Amino acid sequence: MPLAHADSPIAFAHSGIIDYEKAWQIQRSVHAEVAEGSRPNTLMLLQHPPVFTAGRRTLEHERPSDGTPVIDVDRGGKITWHGPGQIVGYPIVRLANRLDVVGFVREIESALIAVCNQFDIDAERYCERSGVWLRDEQGDRKIAAIGIRYAKGVTMHGFALNVNPDLTWFDRIVPCGLPDATATSMSAELGRNVTIEEVIPVVERHVYEALARVSA
Repeated sequence: MPLAHADSPIAFAHSGIIDYEKAWQIQRSVHAEVAEGSRPNTLMLLQHPPVFTAGRRTLEHERPSDGTPVIDVDRGGKITWHGPGQIVGYPIVRLANRLDVVGFVREIESALIAVCNQFDIDAERYCERSGVWLRDEQGDRKIAAIGIRYAKGVTMHGFALNVNPDLTWFDRIVPCGLPDATATSMSAELGRNVTIEEVIPVVERHVYEALARVSA
């Protein structure tokens, strides 16, 4: 259950590794309560067992060709993978400006860029591609994905930051529908094993600051 920080308008839920569909069910319940005003804005931080999820714009050829199951979800974006070694964040918050969903996404991007920068990873945002990226002579590499749903003035779904996952899972799909890009991780970029435990508090701090700026 979410644990509220003192004097914080955002409650935090640290759920460890949790099945995707179970987490989705919890999200829906929390979303309903935030929308009706019976629960504070909540940020869920967790990991999932390996799972492919497909947003509303996913095309058939972007799915696994080997018959691996895919969960179709009601968020924006295309297909992606979640699994151990990846921090998944679900900010379920009422937006102060109900018309500025793009601004909310940009704040999340900025927060994740700040996390990467704190670990000396030169991540950036590109207007033509959502999420957080590295771009150099090695090509475009995505280190964090973002896909949200916005209903009743409240957000759900969210972001996934690759810390130290098995990146070969992404080889089975066209991640985020971008055939000319690859997935990367903090560990891959730094050439050392970066742990979830050292990154979680940094994510919590920067994402909290972002949500405080946009939530009602």
